[in-house]
Amino acid sequence: MDNNITIYEFITTPWFIILLVVELIMKGFALWRCGRNNQPGWYIAILIINSAGILPLIYLLAFQKKRL
Repeated sequence: MDNNITIYEFITTPWFIILLVVELIMKGFALWRCGRNNQPGWYIAILIINSAGILPLIYLLAFQKKRL
């Protein structure tokens, strides 16, 4: 038996597709918040680093500027 998985089978699995959608939503919202809060360092880091939604989540929960 051949247990190797092809790249096509990997990228079409449901959990991978869900991960991509979540990453896109989190990254988009975090980039929008960075831009509105004038935080270019965070903007560049979130734009460049692909972390499956972890870096945008950290930013949104802990490092964004609080509104009054």
